[in-house]
Amino acid sequence: MASHPFATTLAPIEQTPLKVQIADQLRRAIVTGRLRPGAALVETALAEQLNVSRAPIREAVQILENDGLVETVAYKGKRVKPLTVREVVETCEMRTVFEVTAARRLLAHGTAVDTLWQPCRVMEEAAAAGDREALVVADEAFHRRLIELSGHALLTQFWAGLYLRIHQIMSLRNDRDVNLVDIAANHPPIVRALAAGDGALAEQLIAAHTHALASFDPASVAESLT
Repeated sequence: MASHPFATTLAPIEQTPLKVQIADQLRRAIVTGRLRPGAALVETALAEQLNVSRAPIREAVQILENDGLVETVAYKGKRVKPLTVREVVETCEMRTVFEVTAARRLLAHGTAVDTLWQPCRVMEEAAAAGDREALVVADEAFHRRLIELSGHALLTQFWAGLYLRIHQIMSLRNDRDVNLVDIAANHPPIVRALAAGDGALAEQLIAAHTHALASFDPASVAESLT
């Protein structure tokens, strides 16, 4: 019996629950810095803006609270969770641990790193165009690919959650007076070091790259609820 011509090319249509769609949209607004740390999340205002009822808004905000991106303030309601200097430093420290571990594993296994060049090129193009958001997206692709190349399933799984905060910190920092070309230029030397099998240099470059992000002061972009 002949198989249907579309049997292997079409995927089932998935209906994403409304609360998940809303959570995805709000999450992106938070991690890209459009919703600032400390910004109030008012159900009625969000429901009106998104043209939905308050119930899925409430459920979506709960998802984000579980993600650690939203918090409840007594007598005031929900808000985007403010970042502290300590959280920025600790997030960046964990990023270094993750990426150094990934670098050591891929070097130990002789894994090719050619696929890291594509996001490097996209970052360079985004920096030249002054496109901050595109640069952050390409940066995320670079670091996610570095983690994936390690072949460590748990490292890859935990990275997804950690990068929510990293993406948010990057977006908020890049709104300041930051040279996008310099940010893009930080990545090719890491690839070259990995390709050359120079683990010590790769680790040094990864640590330096992360240290620059850790110097960001989140208080400079926080919104007040008062």
